[in-house]
Amino acid sequence: MKEVIELLNSQNKTISTMESCTGGFLANAITNIEGASEVFKFGVVPYANEFKVKMGVNPDIIREFSVYSVETAQEMSKNIAKFANSNLGVGITGELNREDHYNMTKENNLVYVSIYDRDQDKFFNKVIKVTKSSRIKNKELVIKEIIKELKSILEK
Repeated sequence: MKEVIELLNSQNKTISTMESCTGGFLANAITNIEGASEVFKFGVVPYANEFKVKMGVNPDIIREFSVYSVETAQEMSKNIAKFANSNLGVGITGELNREDHYNMTKENNLVYVSIYDRDQDKFFNKVIKVTKSSRIKNKELVIKEIIKELKSILEK
């Protein structure tokens, strides 16, 4: 994460997060790095759909695609970037070792990540299959994948 913070800082860019299943784990990883206050604008954990909607996620997207979808992750990433006026927004939603009877896809243990680059009006999406036995290990796996993706985006 240190490299991501340095890249953001050197490019004069900022980042914000809207996390559901990771429960603020990404925001925590960012704020564990010295100098993060220069680039991290805002992080929110709207675990309940009601609060995703209050943060700007279109309820029709949740109804049509479910909360477990790339489409919902995109809504989360774009709306948090807009809300916080940051260059990058990260949206994370999915399941970690838990079946949810509301999951329309019936595919379990998938995490949907969207990174929205507001400057390019472009989404970078990723679906991560979590396979670890504990929630914390799955969160660590997801954050490692997000760090790789952020570095890739920022190094272009």
